[in-house]
Amino acid sequence: MKKILILDGSTRKLGNTSVLLQHFTEGAQNNSVDIEHVLAKDLNIKYCNGCLRCNLIKRCSIRDDDWEKLSQKINEADILVFASPIYFHYVTAPLKNIIDRFRSFVHVQITETGLIHTPWNNWTKDFVLLLSLGSSDDSDAQPVIDLFEYMKEVLGDNNKLHVIKATRLAVIKQVQKTEEELRELYPKLMLDENLAKADFKKNQDVLKECFDLGKELSK
Repeated sequence: MKKILILDGSTRKLGNTSVLLQHFTEGAQNNSVDIEHVLAKDLNIKYCNGCLRCNLIKRCSIRDDDWEKLSQKINEADILVFASPIYFHYVTAPLKNIIDRFRSFVHVQITETGLIHTPWNNWTKDFVLLLSLGSSDDSDAQPVIDLFEYMKEVLGDNNKLHVIKATRLAVIKQVQKTEEELRELYPKLMLDENLAKADFKKNQDVLKECFDLGKELSK
């Protein structure tokens, strides 16, 4: 049975990110019940301070927070799900704080031309990004995707990255709204109400994509 760890960067309850996660989880539950959902904002995770001691002791030297237990769960997971709204082209601060501590999973060597990253353990994991955007342009999430492309390569040659982006989601649970509800909402957002029909279908397709991905990866 595959272990799934969800790192949820949402900063408010029951938003669009939560709906994406709900559908992914429902799909995964077809094959796996070993699913743990961690809300990043509720963890006590101190900031990485760049001390580089992890290069020597092969683990993060920061103590008295939740990282030691969380890092063990990260190492044991087969599937790592990172879910977040996109604020100013990036994930939320609580989730970024966790990502910064991933530095302790690799040895970093400074060279004249750059850095060489060597993981302490070569991972074989599926990385999943579930991203909800207020923007109509999904390229606003590209900085996040670029980082995760780099992370999955640095942490092991056999890692895979799966990305789902949901766009034009400005209000809570908008991804679940009916076509008629979208028609009523869009003028308030200064959007053309005629977008509602296509957006309703797009949103339904995204939710199905989340469900199908969870079901497929958990096999």
